[in-house]
Amino acid sequence: MFSQLFTWWNSTTFGTSFTLWSKGARLVGTDEQGNRYFEEKEPSLPGSDGKRRRRWVVYHGVAEASRVPPDWHGWLHHTFEEAPTVAPLTRRAFEKDHLPNMTGTPLAYHPKGSLSRPGGPADVNDDYEAWTPESA
Repeated sequence: MFSQLFTWWNSTTFGTSFTLWSKGARLVGTDEQGNRYFEEKEPSLPGSDGKRRRRWVVYHGVAEASRVPPDWHGWLHHTFEEAPTVAPLTRRAFEKDHLPNMTGTPLAYHPKGSLSRPGGPADVNDDYEAWTPESA
C-alpha cells in the first residue's frame, strides 16, 4: 500500500486505481510486455458520434509511453474502435517487432566511436592520416 502511493513509475498508484474504480473501468486486454489496458464503462468524452469512452494504460514496470505497441496505441487514441484482443492488426512480412525507445537506459544504442559505449570507444582512427599544409 505504501509503495503504491509513491512509486508511480512502476505501476498504478492509489489515485490511478481509484480513478479506474470510480469510472467503472473494465480490463480490455494485456500486451506482450504486461501493460494492461482499460476502458470506461459509460461514455463521457465528446466525439463525432456522440460520446466516447475514456481509455487508459497501466504500465507493467517503468512508465514509458514508447512501450505501447502500435496496435494498442491506435486503440488508446480511438483510431481503432475494437481492441487488438478483439480485432488484431494483420502483420505484413516486412514489419519488425515493436521495440521501445531505449535512450537513457543501459540498453541504448551506442555507435562504434561513442564515449559512452560499454568498454570504452572503439579505435575508429586506424586509417586516419592528419593533413598538414606544405611549408612555404
